Amino acid sequence: MTTTVSDAAANPSASSPAIEADSSSPKVAKILDGKGCAAQIRLEIKQEVEEILAKSAKTAKHHLPPGLAVILVGERPDSATYVRNKTKACVECGFHVEDFKLEESISEQELLTLMDKLNFDEAFHGILVQLPLPTHINAHKVLERIRVEKDVDGFLPYNLGCLAARDRHPSATACTPAGVLELLKRNRIEIAGKKVVILGRSNIVGIPLALLMLHSDATVVICHSKTPDLETECKQADILCCAMGKAEFIDQQSFIKENAVVVDIGINSKDAPELKKGYRLCGDVKFDEIAKVASFITPVPGGVGPMTIAMLLKNTLELWKRSRIVEGVIENECEVGQDEMLKKAA
Repeated sequence: MTTTVSDAAANPSASSPAIEADSSSPKVAKILDGKGCAAQIRLEIKQEVEEILAKSAKTAKHHLPPGLAVILVGERPDSATYVRNKTKACVECGFHVEDFKLEESISEQELLTLMDKLNFDEAFHGILVQLPLPTHINAHKVLERIRVEKDVDGFLPYNLGCLAARDRHPSATACTPAGVLELLKRNRIEIAGKKVVILGRSNIVGIPLALLMLHSDATVVICHSKTPDLETECKQADILCCAMGKAEFIDQQSFIKENAVVVDIGINSKDAPELKKGYRLCGDVKFDEIAKVASFITPVPGGVGPMTIAMLLKNTLELWKRSRIVEGVIENECEVGQDEMLKKAA
């Protein structure tokens, strides 16, 4: 049996006390509703964009709305779906968004030439390259071609380095880790002083998530394929974040500390002949089993996925606010957003 946490996510300023990750709540996992939380964030972003543009209009200052360039190479169905969802969310928030759909046979140099053009196009404040890229293209080379002020995914080594430093702030933070943190905070789940175990050490999820948790005063353990006795490590977690990309790998209650918070970041497909499409989506966690011992849990789909897109929008908004196009219109408002995540750690 599960229930949905929605009130705190919809009203983060409510006066209710913080929820302790290891509180003595009933043994009924509450769902961390990423879909509902993301909808609230999109509404907030839309309202902020409208307010800034209205203020700009009153001062008769030239302006453009937040702009995002999305590059899709090839015709992978999953990538096309992700791009379609991102584009739809951008339009909903009043952004200018343009999809650049390229043939899979495009050369690396042709792609880099497009990147250079977008880097200096003032209509775009963020550039997103949908991964994976075809094997004949060096993904690192393409991603590192993005100017840091347009690195909406926060993937550049510069931004990851700034995230690692206590006295520096990245221009953008990787969307999925930022989404995890935002989902926990909006549901008033205490992070400070808790033990957070992260399964996975990728540059786009595991490592930046560990740094964000560290900046939020958690004690952080990263586990990976060479970690001995994974079950024992997981069992000690107040907050367990799973980002391995292995379908329902965490399938036994013995991995979970009683009343732990479980954040399932994985998204996988499993054969399901009984379904018309022949498969079903699932996470790295066997939901029905783990929900019996966790206090909070994210569903797949509907958990971290929508939050990732919401943070992409938030990153685009912050890059826009920092850009020279709106300089002098919103004044010190450009200091909010991503910096707030790290303000306490400075």
